[in-house]
Amino acid sequence: MYFAALLARTEDGWEASDTELDDVETLSDLADLARESSTDDDTVLVLIEQEDAWFGVVRVDGEDDPRIYVSDAAAAARSSYGEILLTDELLGRDPGDDDVADLDSLDLDGTEDGESEDDSDGEDDSPSAEAVPHGPVGDVRVLDDLGVSEKELLTLSDDALTEIADALGASDILEAVR
Repeated sequence: MYFAALLARTEDGWEASDTELDDVETLSDLADLARESSTDDDTVLVLIEQEDAWFGVVRVDGEDDPRIYVSDAAAAARSSYGEILLTDELLGRDPGDDDVADLDSLDLDGTEDGESEDDSDGEDDSPSAEAVPHGPVGDVRVLDDLGVSEKELLTLSDDALTEIADALGASDILEAVR
């Protein structure tokens, strides 16, 4: 089960709204959605979690590039919402590397019609599968100035979004949209 919410900082504190990510296909779409929820280019946090698997924080400050933190990249890579956050830049890859790797891995030896030369065990040995690390990726200082230090972010429990909201003083409004 997924949960996604926007927390927008205003002059009166934080405002929360749950959000549907069905129409979001890219990080750019997600950043635009966050910017739309802010009236004065204030900070907006997009909080996403997949129950007991991973959570992500996307911070959008005005027109600046989004800052991203994902608690477990390998788990997020298996999720359609997680894939939005796991950009090439976040994973330390050059854009387009997957296309080159996919072309390089083609073995055009006459067995292209589905036959296999060897008895493979079905594991995904592609470079793109290996490039997603287990564990956290991204900007571990994304919430430093908001009261969640790098160390705290890295040690958050299964209820990470609630703990983040507590540190921001926004737990009541986050719970209201859950």
